[in-house]
Amino acid sequence: MGRAAVAAVAVAAGGGGALGCGSSPPSTFYALSAERGVAEPALVHTLKLRRPAIAGYLDRQAIVAQVTGHRLVLVDTDRWASPLDEMLGRVLAQDIEQRLAGSVVFTEDGAITAEAEITLEVDVRRLDVGDGGEASLVAEVAMEKGAGHAALATRRVELRQAPRDTSTRALVAAMSDLVGKLADAIAALVRSAASADAAPAVPAAASPPAP
Repeated sequence: MGRAAVAAVAVAAGGGGALGCGSSPPSTFYALSAERGVAEPALVHTLKLRRPAIAGYLDRQAIVAQVTGHRLVLVDTDRWASPLDEMLGRVLAQDIEQRLAGSVVFTEDGAITAEAEITLEVDVRRLDVGDGGEASLVAEVAMEKGAGHAALATRRVELRQAPRDTSTRALVAAMSDLVGKLADAIAALVRSAASADAAPAVPAAASPPAP
């Protein structure tokens, strides 16, 4: 998977361009980016991704740089460009759609209201850097089929990747790569579940006649 491209925009608080006496340092806003993976066809055409749930400690505008010694490390001037759950859902949908050739993935927040063949639910339990210096993503994934939302599959996904340095830009790039790898796991789960669901039922063997 290639190096993630990270969008970052610096904005001076208070609306000014240059920092004046007594003004706050500029905020820098970051966005996750979609990462290309291996595209393979699947026996499903439409998928709906519900807005991902995120752990409470991640639900903030400031980027959680690290969790160490039971403490959150935040950089007040480094912020997400939009709510993390919305951005995560949008980027993850792009990543999954790119990997499932011929399929369309739309999000719960979008304008499309059509019923999908498969509904995806993602619960992100962790997305940060721990004591070891590696970025971690831990998520629970569930799949449901059709309008009846019959359970198809569930999976726990745990991923790690070391950022190239300690900057926020490198951290967000590593997080984008991890979201891409999560999309790899979800796409594989979709292909497996769709193939199993499409397989013809094997008839039961006939009982031998009674003597």
